[in-house]
Amino acid sequence: MAKRDYYEILEVSRTVDDGELKKAYRRLAMRYHPDRNPGDAEAEERFKEISEAYEVLSDPQKRQGYDRFGHAGAQGSGGGNQGFGGFAGGFGDIFSDLFEQFGRGFGGQEPGRGSDLRYRLDLTLEEAAAGKAVTIEIPSSAICEACQGTGATPGSRVEDCTTCGGHGQVRMVQGIFSVTRPCPQCGGTGKMVKDPCRECRGQGRVRKNRQLEVKIPAGVDTGDRIRLDGEGEAGERGAPAGDLYVEIQVRPHSLFERDGDDLHCAVPVSFTTLALGGELEVPTLTGQAKIQIAAGTQSGSVFRLRGKGVKGVRSRSAGDLHCRLQVEIPVHLSDHQREILEEFASERGETVQHPQQENWWNRVRDFVERLGS
Repeated sequence: MAKRDYYEILEVSRTVDDGELKKAYRRLAMRYHPDRNPGDAEAEERFKEISEAYEVLSDPQKRQGYDRFGHAGAQGSGGGNQGFGGFAGGFGDIFSDLFEQFGRGFGGQEPGRGSDLRYRLDLTLEEAAAGKAVTIEIPSSAICEACQGTGATPGSRVEDCTTCGGHGQVRMVQGIFSVTRPCPQCGGTGKMVKDPCRECRGQGRVRKNRQLEVKIPAGVDTGDRIRLDGEGEAGERGAPAGDLYVEIQVRPHSLFERDGDDLHCAVPVSFTTLALGGELEVPTLTGQAKIQIAAGTQSGSVFRLRGKGVKGVRSRSAGDLHCRLQVEIPVHLSDHQREILEEFASERGETVQHPQQENWWNRVRDFVERLGS
């Protein structure tokens, strides 16, 4: 089945900027996160789809490739040749070899830099807001300690390749073109290991789980990435290591929803408190806070507590906490409580309406009158 368009998956336009893209990803990731949809296979698949789309579109190079060549262009090199079939691909390989040859000055190919690694780190909202140091375990390649990355048994020598004479390249003829390619014997390094190291079998690297302490700055949010230079896969035979990208994923919270630096919280409150007024205690990330409710406050009213949100990584000050009041209707009334409420309703009279209800019926009447005119 054909893959869906990444912009469609994230519900954004193709001209979306980085800020709006990140905001859209956070909103969708929160909605379809597996923790919020336990046992829902469809939501889990949707979450994976959203994460894949954001990973591509949040990377400028991958996004450029995707915009030009679709899903093939997002996968790295070679995407641009697919639309032209094998003909363009063949000449692309030839000219690529020629340019690489000139760029290296006809010398041998350097051992490859290690691959970058990605690690998804799940945090609670409290941990993301406060920051913390975490220890993670990374399965990766590390330099072989026995041979120090050379790939040769200690005491033995690394010699020039007998096929290419140490140049790392061999000349090949393709029709009227004469080109050079990396030596198939030594992989373009120009070197051969006669006596391979027994620990790494001549690779210079071994598979090894590493423990690494990562300091998470306060205020991170879903979609943020922390790059650790040189903590990725070890390079070939002493070449530089790749980088490690720690991708932050904040788990849904039972009380708060985060929107940038602001927090939103629904607070249940009795209708007697709204009608008579009073003091209400509400939660914050750092403890409890109190808000004063005036008599006659309506359900849905929002109280803003300044500075009780989250201070983002790049923010100068903390956001606000928005508490939305939701009236809580009592259930399982006793006979006495029911009598009191019926007496209350009787004293008000049917013609006396709740302010919001009265305003709503006025709008209904105006609407009906416009329909009839």
